[in-house]
Amino acid sequence: MALFCRKRSYPDSPPPVEVTVKRCASCPVACTPHVNLHRCLDDRGLLPRLFRHKKSRKQVTGGKWKSYDDVTLQSMTSQHLEGQDPSEGEFGKSKVFNNPIYQPPVCTTPPHDSSTGPQETEDPKIHIEEASPDTTSQNPSLQMKTPQEPSLITSPPEQSLIGRLMKESRRWKRKESKFVHTQPLYQDYCVYYTKGAPGLSPSVFSVDTSLSFAGLISSSLLGSQVINASPPLYTSSLWQELPEVKVKGIVQTMSPQKRQLQEAIFEVVASEASYLRSLSVAIGHFQKSRRIQECLGTSDRHTLFSNLPSVREVSERFLLDLEEGLEKDLYLSDIGERVLRHCPEFKRVYIPYVTNQMYQEKLMQQLIRENARFLQVLQKLEEQPVCKRQLLKSFLVLPFQRITRLKILLENILKLAQGDVELSSSLHNAASAVGEIVSRCNEGVRCMMQTEELVLLEKRMDFHHTKSLPLISRGRALVQHGELVRIFFQELGIGHKPRLASKPIYIHLFSDLLLLSSRTDAGRFQVTDYARRGQVKADNVKAKALGLPTLVFLLRLTQNHSGLSCEIVLQATNEFEKEHWISQITRQMSQESSC
Repeated sequence: MALFCRKRSYPDSPPPVEVTVKRCASCPVACTPHVNLHRCLDDRGLLPRLFRHKKSRKQVTGGKWKSYDDVTLQSMTSQHLEGQDPSEGEFGKSKVFNNPIYQPPVCTTPPHDSSTGPQETEDPKIHIEEASPDTTSQNPSLQMKTPQEPSLITSPPEQSLIGRLMKESRRWKRKESKFVHTQPLYQDYCVYYTKGAPGLSPSVFSVDTSLSFAGLISSSLLGSQVINASPPLYTSSLWQELPEVKVKGIVQTMSPQKRQLQEAIFEVVASEASYLRSLSVAIGHFQKSRRIQECLGTSDRHTLFSNLPSVREVSERFLLDLEEGLEKDLYLSDIGERVLRHCPEFKRVYIPYVTNQMYQEKLMQQLIRENARFLQVLQKLEEQPVCKRQLLKSFLVLPFQRITRLKILLENILKLAQGDVELSSSLHNAASAVGEIVSRCNEGVRCMMQTEELVLLEKRMDFHHTKSLPLISRGRALVQHGELVRIFFQELGIGHKPRLASKPIYIHLFSDLLLLSSRTDAGRFQVTDYARRGQVKADNVKAKALGLPTLVFLLRLTQNHSGLSCEIVLQATNEFEKEHWISQITRQMSQESSC
């Protein structure tokens, strides 16, 4: 018990920290005087706990130094237990070399009372002496620490590696947005400003299905979403409420049109902060959920969440850039340039994500229908307050909502900034660039849907009477398909006149291929003939003169699957369908169209 209760003694001044240097045997300083270190070696020939054996990695030519790795620093202290002789102990008689080149600063820390216990020192004194055989005996402070003492820094804070790393970490500390925690989730933000926030004109935040395929898929994902009827009110999304604006009192001197312009510009910042907050919830609460990861495999998780973390990173950089511009200029007059600067990143992350939405929808429906465990876990996560009882589906459609909304916001600012030529020019370029990204998103979704349609159609095709033909091809898309009636003359035998007969025929018109087949009761297609682009023509015929029924047209195949030419008379159900088939076949079979 006395051993554990023994107290340490503390001198009147901080203990000097010693820096010891091991020199190579070939060093001229180490040659004289000669120090016998054999008494300190253990059975392996090493100095235990004093010098770390390191394999030389860099050999230096010359007669003075053999290796830079032979020099090792070791911190030591003169503190010792009360009543213990400094010359005794495990390393009491060891001899070390000191660095005569380094001149440490003098400690200016005032002495403290030992009765008050140990005190921290920010600038410990480093004492270095010249190497000599009597170094240890003359300076008892050159002694190894006791095992109970914590290790000390080997150099002053301003020169230590730890100090430099701390400075670098403070310098490169991750900057956080000051608006992201003051804004609601993007779903609530959309509902609030759709009703018309004070100071802002009403906006349409719902998914625009008129934007074709991507909008349709987003609406499908949101089909079962329940939005809160009375979302909380937020008043921190107005430019005039900023503390900097209030202090300067510039709102009172602005015209209503200028004030509306500034609110429209700041809406880009506020809505981006709300969008970033929702993305963070989607990733942190849903994607990184341990229960979700246990329910889904790696492939399903990638399909369901796609590159959502990359979208979040791009949104965060964009928001920080906007906030930086707002700190430099409260009017944020260079918003067009800043948006244009981030458009390449928008293009890189938004097009793949929106294109993947079709697979998100299918996988979500499949998991809800077949994976009961996933459905149970998902319902529990959606009920937690962190996501404000919003469904996972509402988070998955946010990227497409945001990129389309950003285009609308820029166009709205452009309308309000007609008097400013420079601002209008940059906003026009930014709106055009974002609009191009939206178009590419829709085009990517369209091509993906067409490719998926070809995959499903190929599984239903049977080429029993013709040579097999792969339907999935780069640039190929299904343009139109439907069932018509084929009119032909049926031979009844010798002595009988041929009579008109008919049978149904199914036509698949692709962007570079026309395929004729008969549909079975099982829903499969028996292919009877096909022809490629440039080998098909469709024309009107004089039905009465030829004794044919009305609403017929002639389909010519100059070269079919067997290399022969043939003519087929087809009948539509009405005049509009007839003209539509003729125009579509003429257009697709005479010019190229690529996905």
